[in-house]
Amino acid sequence: MKKLKEFIKNLSFRKKIAYISLSISLIPVLLLGSFAHIQTRHLLIERDEIALEEALDQEIRNLDYKMNSYLAAMNLIIWNENMRSSLSRTYDNNFDMYLTYRDVIDPLFLTIRSLHNTVDSITIYTDNTIHPHGDILQSLTYITETSWYDTALNGTTPFFTLSPNGKSLYLICQMYNKHSPFTNIIRMSIDASALFHSMDNLFDESYGIILLDQNNEVIYHYANFPDKGYDDSAIIQMLKSKATQNPKIDDYVVKQASLSSTSWNAYLYRPVKTVSASADKIVVIVLFIVLICLVIVLISCIILSKVVVRPLEALSENIQLINEGNLSITVSYNSSDEIGSLIHAFRKMVERLKHLIDEVLKSKITRQEYEIKALQAQINPHFLYNSLSLINGKAIISGQEDISQMAQLLSTFYRTTLNKGRNFTTVKDELQNTLSYVKIQKIMHSNSFDIVYDIDETTYSYTIPNLLLQPLVENAIIHGIDHKETPDMGVLTISCHKKGDLLVFKVLDNGSGMTEEQCCNILTSNSTGYGIRNVHHRVQLYYGKEYGLCYTSTKGLGTCVALTIPIKFNGE
Repeated sequence: MKKLKEFIKNLSFRKKIAYISLSISLIPVLLLGSFAHIQTRHLLIERDEIALEEALDQEIRNLDYKMNSYLAAMNLIIWNENMRSSLSRTYDNNFDMYLTYRDVIDPLFLTIRSLHNTVDSITIYTDNTIHPHGDILQSLTYITETSWYDTALNGTTPFFTLSPNGKSLYLICQMYNKHSPFTNIIRMSIDASALFHSMDNLFDESYGIILLDQNNEVIYHYANFPDKGYDDSAIIQMLKSKATQNPKIDDYVVKQASLSSTSWNAYLYRPVKTVSASADKIVVIVLFIVLICLVIVLISCIILSKVVVRPLEALSENIQLINEGNLSITVSYNSSDEIGSLIHAFRKMVERLKHLIDEVLKSKITRQEYEIKALQAQINPHFLYNSLSLINGKAIISGQEDISQMAQLLSTFYRTTLNKGRNFTTVKDELQNTLSYVKIQKIMHSNSFDIVYDIDETTYSYTIPNLLLQPLVENAIIHGIDHKETPDMGVLTISCHKKGDLLVFKVLDNGSGMTEEQCCNILTSNSTGYGIRNVHHRVQLYYGKEYGLCYTSTKGLGTCVALTIPIKFNGE
């Protein structure tokens, strides 16, 4: 083995390329061919299974939509006050009955049937004294012998059942009225073939679909299997006996889905041989491509051994020209062939490049630091303060107290906001900054809301990151009080208290409030409140993930946000 290694090591570079390329190339090609043969077949079968599941899910969503529309139509009838009143009264003459037919029952049923073209008929069965009216209103005695009568009589929830001949789907419900002495049962007859028609076109052939009710009785069944020897009854019995989610049945791929509108289950099934048949042609193509690749690899290795060496020799000569550089690499290669010379020169080139990169990065970082300092030096808040002072003086001279107050508040707000470039401030200064902002907002809002303070003055000396409360107050005013729908006065409450080793700030408004989903998303990436998220992330950056903001809200009543930070870190 040692002699073999020495022999290979001292071979000419051209022969090394030929032997190594041929050996290394054949191994992955053979492995890839074997893997492709197995994996392609598996993936194609899996793809067809996914297509089967997607087709069933799409069909179930479509059927659920239809069933929910029928249930909505039934609810429209049984909760119609005119209908309930008409079926609960006692009729003394035919004219009143006629008015009930003309003005209440017929228009409502005609509207529902015009909106649902698959509804064949709607019939009310009643023991009221009102005379029968075609197939729209009939005596209750007509249905006492039906299989579904007892279910309808003992319940008030709409339910579906199949007609005896299987051509119609009945939606049945009792119109319950505790003030009425009469029993009224409504039956909506739906054309089953039209309702389930789309299930007949899920695939071109070789599939079956079965719809079972809550009692595992067949509501609908369709099968299209051109192959001889297919036992339709056998697969139905197997599905009924294994009515679970995606049951495993030999020789069949079965997908199951449940209807949300009813307690029905749908099963879509295809023979495994049908699902896998589409993979056979592709597998043959893959194997043919693998064979072509093997031939190409053999030819390429022979050509590569002759062609590649010449440019490598030229490259080695060119690399020798940069030997004055200070390059360094970790690759070690002790052979005396062309690759050895290449790595020797490349080592020096990399070391030189590394040195140049370090110099460029350091220079860039230094330049950015100077640019930042230059930008910071350009920020001169004294110009803003002097301008506001001038405005205040002019306003006092002119007797404009509102303008004077606004200028003073703005001066206080920006002085505490800028904080001489410092990132921390005291609780007292932060509250003063927030108070200035709130007063500005009250002036801008024509004093349309009140402000309540509940502050523990012993917290004034604590140090906190600046600009924590102002974004919370701004959010409460803009998104809470400004959208208040109730007529009472808007109230904004700001509190600050110690709780053990914690400092707790709260901002409470009686504005529009938020839904539970909005409340959960306000601190996440789904929220548009950049300022709120900024406060939350700053607090967690300084103190840890267990601190920050917590929102509670009730839609229409208001919102409360609590800011919690540890006292033990204050001043650090």
